[in-house]
Amino acid sequence: MPTPKKSTSGSKKPLVYGAVIVTAAALLGFASYRATAPGNSSTDTSTTSPAAEVSADPQAGVYPELAKLARRDAGDKLAVGRTDAPVVLIEYADFKCGYCGKFARDTEPELIEEYVEDGTLRIEWRNFPIFGEESENAARGSWAAGQQGRFWEFHAAAYAEGAKEKGFSKDRVKALAQESGVKDLARFMKDLDGEAARAAVAKDQEQAYGIGATSTPSFLINGRPIAGAQPKETFTRAIEAAAEQAKTAAGPGTTEDSEGPSASGDSSGSQDAAK
Repeated sequence: MPTPKKSTSGSKKPLVYGAVIVTAAALLGFASYRATAPGNSSTDTSTTSPAAEVSADPQAGVYPELAKLARRDAGDKLAVGRTDAPVVLIEYADFKCGYCGKFARDTEPELIEEYVEDGTLRIEWRNFPIFGEESENAARGSWAAGQQGRFWEFHAAAYAEGAKEKGFSKDRVKALAQESGVKDLARFMKDLDGEAARAAVAKDQEQAYGIGATSTPSFLINGRPIAGAQPKETFTRAIEAAAEQAKTAAGPGTTEDSEGPSASGDSSGSQDAAK
């Protein structure tokens, strides 16, 4: 069984969110690394990792400390949706992960259309490179593309059918940036190797390990852990349960803002990337 590569930057704090959080991650079944590794011969994720159980009780399986990991930062270039959306889906993923690509192509666009566009959902990306140097290149490349407002376009290009088979050497990452519409490629390459990109990726990676994630993709939906590229219905149930819980917590007499969603202030790029 392959062992995911952990970041060596900074001090390791595997219990940074408390023993209860690590226990929650284990109990709710972050899928085994074997099940979600892109080398797995099966393409049907429903048979390689168990479907996450989402109870009819909106509070069941939800851990408030995990919910606090949502950044809701209007300046976050690696997010799509309103900062005040009642539901936040955090995705920990690797561009070399086959099942991450399956989720990006098959499920995420539908979630954006159904829930992000009506203001219910915000999606926040976390780079979680676990497959070595090329994973790191792609992760930093996505961050660098984001600095020029092209993260979601880079995301779409890197997860396109056949993209990961071409690898993620620095030359290939540069080509993806050009394909994604990044205008200043010299700045992109400088950012790619810069300390800011390395620190941002390491921060996301440490957060993933801190909550006990050992495979990609792994998700949090308002503090509910979900592992693997599960069927769309699993995400739908979790999102709707979280939205209902948020509505209940807000209490009577509250009204929703009628303005449309935004991706760090502008949702147009992310919509193209999701198609």
